[in-house]
Amino acid sequence: MLKKYLLVFFISMIPLIELRGAVPVGLSQLWGEPISILPLYIICIIANMLPVPVIYFFARKVLEWGADKKFIGKFFKFCLEKGEKGGKKLQEKAGRGLYWALFLFVGIPLPGTGAWTGTLAASLLDMDFKKSIIAVMAGVVLAGIIMGLASAGVFGAMGTIFN
Repeated sequence: MLKKYLLVFFISMIPLIELRGAVPVGLSQLWGEPISILPLYIICIIANMLPVPVIYFFARKVLEWGADKKFIGKFFKFCLEKGEKGGKKLQEKAGRGLYWALFLFVGIPLPGTGAWTGTLAASLLDMDFKKSIIAVMAGVVLAGIIMGLASAGVFGAMGTIFN
């Protein structure tokens, strides 16, 4: 059982997969018995949030450092420009609801969204660290709930009922 706990812990830390991939694995019978829902969520949320402060404080610095390097410069510069352009667009649309937008961005489990991407966006936008972390954590919790319901077949059952 310890192997499965470690597996979901490390899956939750992988960029783009994160908690969205770990919850279904933890609830499945792959690699052993399913993990109880509460311990599963606690493990996944902790593991998903561990890299967040590092991303917030260092990702922008790494991208800025690499923007003028020979082989990686174009990609790093592209990431910076894309992030800043997208961030400004989001700021204009969201206005004062920027932290709610960050919460929804992280919380709705779609490809390319999640704690890693949301935290990078918050860093590039120079959003308040504490408020950003709260929005990202709340989004991670929401994503966990949605993935838990989806893994339990709730959405499929609702589709059958309403069709």
